[in-house]
This record gives sequence, C-alpha cells and structure tokens, in this order.
Amino acid sequence: MVTALAITGGRLVTSNGLAEGGVLVRDGRIAALGNFSVPEGAERIDARGAVIAPGLIDAGVFAVDRPACVAGGITRALLMPDQTQPLDSVALVQHATASGKPGLWVHPLAAATRGLEGRELAEIGSMQAGGACGVATGRGWIADSGVMYRLLSYAGALGLRTVSHAEDGALAGDAVMTDGETATRLGLSSAPAEAEALAVARDLLLVEATGAPLHFRQVTTARALDLVRAAKARGLPVSCGITPAHLMLADSAVTGFRTFARLSPPLRSEADRHACLRAVADGTIDVIASGHDPRGPEAKRLPFADAEPGMAGAETLLTLVLGLVRDGLIGWQRLFDLVSGAPARLFGLPGGALVEGGEADLILLDPDAPWRIASEAMAARAGNTPFDGLPVQGRVVRTIKGGVTL
Repeated sequence: MVTALAITGGRLVTSNGLAEGGVLVRDGRIAALGNFSVPEGAERIDARGAVIAPGLIDAGVFAVDRPACVAGGITRALLMPDQTQPLDSVALVQHATASGKPGLWVHPLAAATRGLEGRELAEIGSMQAGGACGVATGRGWIADSGVMYRLLSYAGALGLRTVSHAEDGALAGDAVMTDGETATRLGLSSAPAEAEALAVARDLLLVEATGAPLHFRQVTTARALDLVRAAKARGLPVSCGITPAHLMLADSAVTGFRTFARLSPPLRSEADRHACLRAVADGTIDVIASGHDPRGPEAKRLPFADAEPGMAGAETLLTLVLGLVRDGLIGWQRLFDLVSGAPARLFGLPGGALVEGGEADLILLDPDAPWRIASEAMAARAGNTPFDGLPVQGRVVRTIKGGVTL
C-alpha cells in the first residue's frame, strides 16, 4: 500500500510569494516542503509549474455540494444551519458532519436558536459535543437583544465563535435591494445600507459586554466596516467575512431584473464595493467565502421580488479572488489566508496552511488557465451565478484531501 505521495516541480505559497518546490505526503500528513528526496515506492505527481497551496476552507455554505467543492479546491466547509430541518439538535449536527466524507469534511455551525426563530436558545453544548465548530444565527438577524446577549455569553463560555447575519430586520423588512438609483429605476422595494451598520453596532456593544468572540458572516458597507475596524483596534474579538460577489459587483448588476444577482445581503453601491476592497487590503476583512447556495429554476425563474436570494459560488471562489492578486491588492499568502488560514484559526479546524506535520489537504492551481464561467456547465447542483458568461483566469487542476486525489 502506497503511504507516500511526492508532488514535485511546483510553486509553493510562502510568506514571500511563490517559491519553487514540492510537497511530500506520508500517511495523509505533510512530511516535507520544498526540496526533498523522493522515497522509494512513493506515488509521484509532476506539478508542472502549478501553484501548490492549502485546500480551501469555505466559511459558510448553505448546501453540502461535494462536486462543486472538489471542482473549486474546497476540502473543508462550514455548513450554515439553514437546512430543510435547521441544525438545532445533536442528531442533525452529527448527520451533517458525516455527509460529505471522505472527499469533503463538513463542519456544521449549530443553530443559535430553536428552529432559527430567534427566540429560544438551542442546545448548543450538546451540538458542540456532536461536532459543531461554531454557532450561527443563520440567514436572519436576532432582533431580541436579550437573546443575542445570552447567546454570546453561553457560546463564549463554551469556547465557540458566534456567526451573525448583520442586517437589522426591522429596517430591512422585505426589501430586495439597497436604496439607490437602480432600485428606484427598477421600482423594487429597497432598504438603506445603514441596516447593516445598525446590526453591527448593536452586536459589537454586546461583544464588549460579554467578551465573547463574534464573526459577521458578511460585512458589505463602508459604515459597517468602519465599525468593525474600530472594534478591532480596541482589541474586541471580532472578525468578518465577505463573498466575491460583493467585491466585484455593485447594485447595478441587478439591471434587467437579473435574479442570479439577488443576494443576501443585497448588492451595494459602487462606493461601498470599493470600501470592501480597501477592507480586504488593510486586513479589516478576515475571510472570503463562497456563500454557496445553489438554487434551481423554481427559485430563480420568478419575478425578482419573488426569487430566492443566493448564488452558487463554491467552484468559482478561488478563480474570482485570484483577480485581487493580479490587481496587486493582496499577495499570495494573504489570498490563501483569506480562503484557508483564517477560517481554520477562527473556528479551530485542522489544515489551512502548508506546514510540516499538518493535514495534507492540498490543491494544484494553474493561475493562468483561461476559461469562461457557464452556469449550465457548473458542477454545482444548480448554476445560479451572477458571473455567468464571465471570462476568468486561473483554475484548480487537482484537489487532494488527506493525501488522496479526489
């Protein structure tokens, strides 16, 4: 039985950029990096100049979609609790944990409240024992500040990070867009971008009161990012994420009532989009996740206001954020910290970095491979992407989980 795998002739992601070298894997773990002697009998892979990087850890998917994750280089995924049956019991968490193996390791986020209704705390402790790596409010904001305070206090005492949806539900209401010229022109219900900043401000005050760690799954507006930036400067245990859609698209992408661009939170103004890019560059944003939420025609081929929000993003996550490196906004190490290292650190997961002794969750990436995103050709269970037809550059050519090629 082959227990060693030697990947040679590649380029490793290091703190100084890319460096020529390879990876030696033994028994599912990284045994050596750089230059090494290939053991007799080892399986060999010639990387042929491809970038060798840690497998992606996608911090917040809404579906276990193994084909899409493998295509996108995702080896671990944090599953949001918003399922047909919300993940509010230990049995459901345990079932979710086993659902993607062996190719994809799923790490469930426990539902913060029973049925995700925002009223009564769920059995968080038992779900943690069952495999939950964190706790989440789901697609909705917990309006009751008392419930949110108790949630943070309890989860923090258990050593769990809470993942919050940052959108004041009373102000956002049933809006499907952000206030602005596009919403007015299309005649769609909209809400001010301040709905996000209000939610962030409330939750930051509760973090200050409890000392509990909190992760905002998406922060997409300049005012909310300023609040997070200031909270970090004060030493509060807060972090935040974003998806490629809010970095690359503004609310004008909805023109023509494009339901594939109906997202939650909704797309923002061009000024907010640029603020998000600055927040990636200065470290305010910790994580870029796919927000993978495959929706079939029955959910998207509807009038815009009736369509379900969400996009299929797992297999395009890395391809899209590679543009940030090509544009000089961030370097290679920062890129893979956003999509691998930071999620591992924040939620206490293995992997996320190229280190000797670490998990051999790896990808081989051709950063120059040209292709076109096509919704009908996606590996995802549904191809609802706002990037349909976009020419892109960079593609995962091999995904390796625990030393085994998927």
